[in-house]
Amino acid sequence: MPLRVVLAGMLVLLAACDRLSPDNETERAPAAAPFPRADRPVAPIVSTRWSSEEARDRVNEAEDIMDRAGIRPGMTVADIGAGEGYYTVRLATRVGEKGRVLAEDIMPEVIEALSRRITREKLDNVSVKLGAPEDPRLPVDSFDRILMVHMYHEIAEPYAFLWHLSPALKKDGELIVVDANRPTQQHGTPPRLLACELSAMGFRLEEVIPKPTAGGYLARFRRIAARPDPASIVPCAYHSENQG
Repeated sequence: MPLRVVLAGMLVLLAACDRLSPDNETERAPAAAPFPRADRPVAPIVSTRWSSEEARDRVNEAEDIMDRAGIRPGMTVADIGAGEGYYTVRLATRVGEKGRVLAEDIMPEVIEALSRRITREKLDNVSVKLGAPEDPRLPVDSFDRILMVHMYHEIAEPYAFLWHLSPALKKDGELIVVDANRPTQQHGTPPRLLACELSAMGFRLEEVIPKPTAGGYLARFRRIAARPDPASIVPCAYHSENQG
């Protein structure tokens, strides 16, 4: 890859880090204003990929995660924080021509690049969506599974984000989170913290499965309660000493 392309990509990522950093005191988006801020650090976006696709395929990461998530042909799946599309393209193969995949990201440059990849690889069952840090902007009652892989710790407005995401799941749908078991400022989300934040939004933790080949664990959630009134949400306290 030419050096100028690498440098340009680094500048885009640095700009995104500044835009999404919890230390950036810019005004909150109107859609986030009614919700509490996270009572924990929010990791900045530092890359559009967690690891190389070749390395991930060598340990069968995507196939294993899709198996554990119960993703089958004909399903409709959202890939949130799709980045360069590692899961998007593999989900497209798994759900087949009768299924659908929606790839969402909050960076226009990423969405444009992913759109080109989807066109190049002729993935007719995939569409892309530009979301926002506080709202993934997903269609209501549409998805059998929603995947968030190595990105939950980067959500700048988790309570607003989850509140807006919740209606997109079908009645029997599941939210699947893959992340590392380490503090959020170290680009992970401890499972107990994750379960607490999701519980506050009406989700029940069904299972946590250690997944070292995917860099941490897989957590499955189901929506069991209506969305809370934003003013009633109490942020989960962050205690780094017992977040395992």
